[in-house]
Amino acid sequence: MRKLKLQMQMTIDGFVAGPNGEQDWVLLAKPDELGFQKVIELADSCDTLLMGRKMTKGFIGYWENLADNEPDNPARPLAQLIVNMRKIVFSRTETFIAGRNVEVENGDLATVVRALKKEPGKDIMVYGGADFVRSLISEDLIDEYFIVRNPVAIGNGLSIFNDRKKLELVDSITFKNGKILNKYLPV
Repeated sequence: MRKLKLQMQMTIDGFVAGPNGEQDWVLLAKPDELGFQKVIELADSCDTLLMGRKMTKGFIGYWENLADNEPDNPARPLAQLIVNMRKIVFSRTETFIAGRNVEVENGDLATVVRALKKEPGKDIMVYGGADFVRSLISEDLIDEYFIVRNPVAIGNGLSIFNDRKKLELVDSITFKNGKILNKYLPV
């Protein structure tokens, strides 16, 4: 059975975005080659990307533009992986969203994700947004948590956890830029 993997940037005070969804703090740390390689490896272990409607339009446009128009950008290998992945956007209001390999799903989140996990293929990735991830966590659908802790505190913002969640730390990598990639499994 395929696993649903969550990869998210998080501040040291536990927020995944500012109060209005701001993520400008993610770029405060200098780029790290090993960290970027880990992000690519993780993306390459998946062939499907789940997303909530709110983050989709900016996300898809950004990565498609980078893949198509920025051949010298060091993030291009990741962009190509993302553009080529099957992307399933969960929405209660939209029935079509433009982009390559994009499908819109209007069905019950838990039912659809459980069915996707049973399909053949590589694992499934989710990057965000906060509300969408919170829904996945509430339904106990995340199999592996890859949390990138950033060396910054923002004081308040959006969290992905509504309730207490017991996780087991199974791996941790510290990067030169101060970020730490922690892999957790649900207990």
